[in-house]
Amino acid sequence: MRAGHPDPPGYSRRVTPDSPAFSEPTPTEAIRVIGRFEAGRGIPDAMRSDVRMLGQLLGQVLREAGGDDLFEDVERLRLATIQAYEDHSSDAFDRAAAIADSFTIARADEVARAFTCYFHLVNLAEEHQRVRVLRERAGQAPSTGSGAQATDTVAGAYARLREEVGDDEARRRLDGLRFHPVFTAHPTEARRRAVSSSIRRLSELLTQHDAASAGGSEEHRARRRMLEEIDTLWRTAPLRAQKPSPTDEVRTVMGVFDETLFTTVPHVYRRIDDALRGEESGASAPVVPAFVRIGSWVGGDRDGNPFVTAAVTREASQIASDHVLRGLERALDRIGRTLTLAADDTPPSAEVAALWERFAATEPTAADELAARSPDEPHRRVVLVMARRVAATRRGDDEGYTGPDELLAELRAVQSSLVAAGARRHAFGGVQHLIWQVETYGFHLTELEVRQHSQVHAKALAELEAGGPISTQTEEVLEVFRAIADIQRDRGLRAAGRYVVSFTQAASDLANVYELARHALGDDAPVLDVVPLFETFADLQAAPGILAVAVTFPEFRERMAATGNRLEVMLGYSDSSKDVGPVAANLALYTAQEKIARWAQESGIELTLFHGRGGALGRGGGPANSAILAQPPHSVDGRFKLTEQGEVIFARYGEPAIAMRHIDQVAAATLLASSPTVEERTSRAATRYADVAATMDAASRERFFALVKAEGFAPWFATVTPMEEIGLLALGSRPARRGLSVESLEDLRAIPWVFAWTQARINLAGWFGLGTALEAVGDEELLTEAYREWPLLRTMVDNVAMSLAKTDERIARQYLALGDRDDLAALVLDELALTRRWVIRLTGGEGLLENKPVLQRAVQLRSPYVDALSLLQLRALRALRSAPEQPEGSGADAEQQRLLLLSVSGVAAGLQNTG
Repeated sequence: MRAGHPDPPGYSRRVTPDSPAFSEPTPTEAIRVIGRFEAGRGIPDAMRSDVRMLGQLLGQVLREAGGDDLFEDVERLRLATIQAYEDHSSDAFDRAAAIADSFTIARADEVARAFTCYFHLVNLAEEHQRVRVLRERAGQAPSTGSGAQATDTVAGAYARLREEVGDDEARRRLDGLRFHPVFTAHPTEARRRAVSSSIRRLSELLTQHDAASAGGSEEHRARRRMLEEIDTLWRTAPLRAQKPSPTDEVRTVMGVFDETLFTTVPHVYRRIDDALRGEESGASAPVVPAFVRIGSWVGGDRDGNPFVTAAVTREASQIASDHVLRGLERALDRIGRTLTLAADDTPPSAEVAALWERFAATEPTAADELAARSPDEPHRRVVLVMARRVAATRRGDDEGYTGPDELLAELRAVQSSLVAAGARRHAFGGVQHLIWQVETYGFHLTELEVRQHSQVHAKALAELEAGGPISTQTEEVLEVFRAIADIQRDRGLRAAGRYVVSFTQAASDLANVYELARHALGDDAPVLDVVPLFETFADLQAAPGILAVAVTFPEFRERMAATGNRLEVMLGYSDSSKDVGPVAANLALYTAQEKIARWAQESGIELTLFHGRGGALGRGGGPANSAILAQPPHSVDGRFKLTEQGEVIFARYGEPAIAMRHIDQVAAATLLASSPTVEERTSRAATRYADVAATMDAASRERFFALVKAEGFAPWFATVTPMEEIGLLALGSRPARRGLSVESLEDLRAIPWVFAWTQARINLAGWFGLGTALEAVGDEELLTEAYREWPLLRTMVDNVAMSLAKTDERIARQYLALGDRDDLAALVLDELALTRRWVIRLTGGEGLLENKPVLQRAVQLRSPYVDALSLLQLRALRALRSAPEQPEGSGADAEQQRLLLLSVSGVAAGLQNTG
């Protein structure tokens, strides 16, 4: 026993359902406890109604599928974890653990699946509530008065910018706005695609249920179909039988484009234009540029993934191109059919008439058919011709377009013709949407990026320079450049060309890429924008010096001259955080950005910083808009690029209303970050609190190293978390580790590092060291002032508050006890308590997230149900850790592994972030 810990780490008084300490509540008491818990969360009435209805439907499915006994077992554990969450007593916690331990392995499996289904339904209800609120806001009339709008919209940010820099400069900055999310295939989406599809169908049914009259036939039909869909959800195997291939991952991401982004992004532009110009929007040329660009590493990121080959990269580009060309064909056909404008009232321009004549001369039969269907409707005929030519482009036929610029030129010709004929609403309505889509997506849909490790390049170059036979790996490296050249030839430079170099540690790492391209294709090498990725703490510090040398290389100078002196630099959040801890990593990233931005500005370089952020806080996650506003001066300058991965892709872009809101918020922050007031505030705070930052940096690193550099830490980490078991989940095509050993963290990827701590309900990767850092400063008045005035600290503390809110000390103790290292367990628990105390002091109130009630509600609503799955996971983990060595695939071991993996999937759904 030690001060601050009345029981040893992990100690728990075990009780069983037969022990005197255990007593079952009556059904009436159970209903009262559950009802009181749900009512106390401050859930909006509509959402509470949705949660209750979906929960009742799930209960009916459980009774029908597994009988009353299954339903009652699920309810017993649910009630026990709610009681334990509410009264915080060890007896209540032990009762819940005893129930979880009392199930047969088969029943535990079913209960875990039931709770996972419940999380999917709660997440759906919460998303539905967000959409409901967003639609209510959208129904309110937009205001165009300066200062009247919130600055978390592009329209509001633009109004603020006009006040500060004037109309001309604000318009110039709006014209240069760029938001560039890059979708990646890191294995953090624990749900199967079949499960995601079922949830999306349920979402549509919930919308239908909302629209139906109470008690009517449509409401009954929606409920009946929801029951059927929930039954499908229950009966669908929650775990993938095998890892998806890279091509599978490409097709999964394509679903987001097909269902949401292709049509949503133009609506984002339109909504902003509506807010900025009111009734003028749609009647004249828009002021909003096509500022979104979508990148992708899916099928291009080969760093540590041997399954991503040049053939996969070619196929990924082909799949994306096929999707966008089909989308453009449908959009052109739809808009073309609406342009039933007679030539008498809306005569075509000479240019539009010439487009038709050229088509009629080359395809007279098709022209006669179109003319018969669209008599005296020249604009309609020409747009339908464009649809045919896009289809031909997709098939690779000779009559297809040479590229998206040719299609854009024709669309603009139609737009100009309509304007000249007085049909301005058509010109700047549907036709403008088509123009926006082509400007955003081209014929490639995603700007495919290649990533490879610098050591792979060095090894390949050494083989080539030696002049002997080359390895299969080196031949594959060369084939990638040939694939990029083919993609550029077929779909244009935007389709591929960025080449990200992982673990850039010297300027020569960047020069090697160009040298390898010459080995592959000589003078026919593709056009490349080589992007350095600085990941470790040491590399971040060295970044400005490396860049200063790199831009002197002829290849860099030539490419920068061709692009207006533009340069892109990527910053890694994952490895830097694993390297020195989350506090020091955040401070190092800020300093690196500050130095790189200053160097770029002094050198006349237009810099784009590419943020390698993951979904979880330990990997740079958290609200993007607040993070943008905390960046150093001139590090954003109207351009923001970041990675989006796993569950984050579907959470942010899977539903149209949420995707529109997210894009608007991030773009607004990107526009506002370079305003004089924001830059001045950020710069002043960085200077004012430089000493605070230095103290926090040193103290947090020392504390982090005391943990991770302790003898035996790596195997202890693998024991007290399900890190090894996570590698058994068929989450993604990429291996979880760079090597085979867990004796060192260096070969462990950042994703399982974060994922494992999350599953153990410790979330250490997101907060460890902050309490010690703040304690080292010590001056609460100074720190409270810094939290209020220093955006970087505020963002850091708010993110940690969210991370801490998802921890559970009682459950964490159980995991830590698996490792038989009281010293390391105490270090973690002491830092957890210290960090929680300081975060509450700075954010105010009695507990975590009291200054963010909506987020607090979301966490509190899920926590006791996550606890239930954690108890089942602990049960399986103890059995696996204590079992004697057994032949692989033996029955008992396999059953426990399945239970553990089911619980991992469920906890990921409940916490809503993984890696």
